[in-house]
Amino acid sequence: MKADSERVPGKNMRLLKGRPLFHWILDALNESDVIDEIIINTDSEEIAENAQKHFNVTIHMRPEYLLHIQSNEAYQIMSYDLEHTKGDYFVQSHSTNPLLKADTIKQAVNSYFANLNVYDSLFSVTPLQTRLYDGDFKALNHDSNNLIKTQELPFIYEENSCIYVFSRKSFTDNRNRIGKKPYLFPVNRHEGVDIDEEYDFLLAEAMMQIK
Repeated sequence: MKADSERVPGKNMRLLKGRPLFHWILDALNESDVIDEIIINTDSEEIAENAQKHFNVTIHMRPEYLLHIQSNEAYQIMSYDLEHTKGDYFVQSHSTNPLLKADTIKQAVNSYFANLNVYDSLFSVTPLQTRLYDGDFKALNHDSNNLIKTQELPFIYEENSCIYVFSRKSFTDNRNRIGKKPYLFPVNRHEGVDIDEEYDFLLAEAMMQIK
């Protein structure tokens, strides 16, 4: 959990229905009953203090060499966390998934362990049935000369960053939370809202209000 965010300034501590944004995912992780320890990696003393005041969590203050890494080097943060904790299996989520439900987390973890003989990791996806094109107007998942109803299109899947489940061994072998043969775990688009831009924050707030 970073103190600063380029597109939604201070989003982790920003109030969503009267609570800091990150409180919602911590509630879901706690209520899932499949998590032994919650570790927060942060560069913010404010976030660390607030989290420890309201939740039973372990804080990993981000060291200087990890403060300015690029997105393609993000595995270094996870590597640091794994080096400083025990355990063989890990669930990663993000503070920006406030609508993710505890039961969904539990189902994902149970699915991972039920399929360990086939898959080496799990990550959540949003199923899509829509016509997609690349920047050169090339159809990616349909025949533009033979249109069929979108509900008849084969599903494609968007990585939604809600849930990742992996083992220490898989992470070490692949230098990645996604292994060689991951299980794609569907999460509906309502739960999969990720606070990345101002619009997402307003959307999550509106959906919580309706709920």
